[in-house]
Amino acid sequence: MVRHWPSLLLVALIAALQYPLWLGKGGWLQAWESERALEAQRALNTRLEARNVALEADVKDLKTGFDAVEERARVELGLVKPGEVFVQVPRSNKP
Repeated sequence: MVRHWPSLLLVALIAALQYPLWLGKGGWLQAWESERALEAQRALNTRLEARNVALEADVKDLKTGFDAVEERARVELGLVKPGEVFVQVPRSNKP
């Protein structure tokens, strides 16, 4: 046992030096978690950018013409033009 103390000391020293690399502040584990969070945020940003593009198109349509306004009034509010007759057909629940 007395002859192995330098080896044991070396193993302990290597383990002490590895601890901050793997588990310490700014170590591999924290870097991996940060990378995972960054990828999740990038995916969310991509979805939000697509939504923003669609909203910008809606705003442009609403500003430039009356077709989009008329469509929204008909679909969302159930409005009809004077002289029109609104007919609603119930949907069948049969498969």
